[in-house]
Formats: sequence, structure tokens, C-alpha cells
Amino acid sequence: MQAAAVNHTDLKIRAGQWPIRKTEPFPYTPGVEIVGQISEVGAGVSEWFIGETVITMMQGLGGVRAQRAGAYAEHVTVSGDALARLPKDIDRMAMAAVGLVGVTAFQGLNKLGALEGRRVLVTGAAGGVGSAAVSIARALGASVVGIVTRSEQAAYVHDLGADQVIVSARGTPAALDAESVDGVLDAVGGPLFPACVNALRAGGALSLVGAVGGGDVQFDAWQLIRPVMLTGYSTEHLSGEDLRRSIDRLSDWLGRGVIKPPEYQVMGLAEAADAHALLERGGVKGRILLSP
Repeated sequence: MQAAAVNHTDLKIRAGQWPIRKTEPFPYTPGVEIVGQISEVGAGVSEWFIGETVITMMQGLGGVRAQRAGAYAEHVTVSGDALARLPKDIDRMAMAAVGLVGVTAFQGLNKLGALEGRRVLVTGAAGGVGSAAVSIARALGASVVGIVTRSEQAAYVHDLGADQVIVSARGTPAALDAESVDGVLDAVGGPLFPACVNALRAGGALSLVGAVGGGDVQFDAWQLIRPVMLTGYSTEHLSGEDLRRSIDRLSDWLGRGVIKPPEYQVMGLAEAADAHALLERGGVKGRILLSP
């Protein structure tokens, strides 16, 4: 393991909010994604080779299924189908920062349909998934409106490619114009949700990929008879094929400078508890990476 990003998933599992599904859940090693180098292969493995740089996530590595020990370790064992190959010249830390949040954002944005020439709203735009989504939506041809919780995050989100940034204090609804966007990539939920639904134009769609603001949401039921779609995406059941397809696109964009990696900070593997506390306090721009 060379880098393992810390995710809100890890926090919720550690806090007992998302139960581990194994019959015997403990001991449990957190962490759902790794960028690293193959150090050993099983006898039946023919498609992977020692020394290759790869990325893996979810697919039984940590997470609520937790078929194997998670990412907060110097070495992990994964299924060959749960890997995606990275280009030799890729910046490994930058790719680790893109990682799971990039795949989540990419797949979640796909739920909105073609984005060329459309206007997309991204909530939690300074966070991991949100910052990746801003950059990816721009790469897909959309104009982007980002919502952040602190004014000092606005410049960062503008730098990622957002055309407009709205500051909405944590726990309060955002001041969004009705029917002003074609799509919403929502990583927040909570009090922001009704304003996001109301902001959809006819034919628009909202894709929920997280709910750091809370899963209990409200919205006007009359919205359900409008020509809009409310859907969502989770990487908990990400297939190996979808992982490789996503990583191929993301690593190509990253290598050519089409997308920017989320801002990140690196902490030692032994500082995992401090990393959790930092993420729980909120206000982290981008991502926290653990490294041995």
C-alpha cells in the first residue's frame, strides 16, 4: 500500500452507524481504497504481475461487506477482478486523491445523462466527491454551480472549474433559484435536498451519491409529478469492469491535465485516528491520504 484515502464511509462504519455485514465482524480493519504496487500474486493469477501499480476499492475490501481486511495496512489481499491498472507515469498520490471519490463522481454524473452544454449543481463541492465532480463535470462539457459551507472554500472550487459558487452554512438550505439547473450531483442530502430538487428544470435529474448532511430529507411531494428524475449511485457494489472503465477515463484525464485532483494532505498510517477526527470536524478541502 502506498496511499489509502480516508472516506466518510470509514467514519460511519467506525461509529456503528453502518453495520458490518460479516457474521463475525470483528476485528475490523477500516479503509475501502488503495493505490499500491503488486508484491505477490496467487498461483491462479495470470493477468496481473509483480511490480505493477494498481488501484482497488470497495468490492469487499473493508466496507460494510468487509470480505477482506481493509486498506489501513501496509499489505492487503484482494481479488484480481477488484483491480485496475494505472499508467506507469501517473502521479500516484494524485491518483489516490482522485480514487474512490472520482469513480463515485464519474458514475454518479453518468446518471444525469449527457452533460455537454448543460448546467450542473454540485453540493459539498469542496469535499472529496464534490471537488472531483466539479472537475469531471467540466471535462464532460457542463457548466458547474458548486455549493460550499465556508466562504474560504469558494476560491478552491472556482479553481477546480466551477462557474459559480454558493456559500450555504452547514445545516441550512441553500438559496437556489427554482428550475435553474439541468442536473444535481448531491453528496450532502439533509437540509439542502429540497432546494436541490426545486432547482431542477423540466427533464432534469438529481443523483444522490452521499448524505453527509443527513439521510432524513424533506421535499414537496408535488415535485414527483414534475418531469424530473430522482436517483442515486453507490460504489458498494462496483464491478471490476466498471472500476477499470472509470479508472481508464480518469487517469487519462488526470495525465493530460483535463481534470485536477482534489486537494489532499498526507498523514502517516499510525495517524489514522487523527485523520478521522479531522474529517469529522468538517472543513477539510479535498482528501486525507494515509501512507506507511
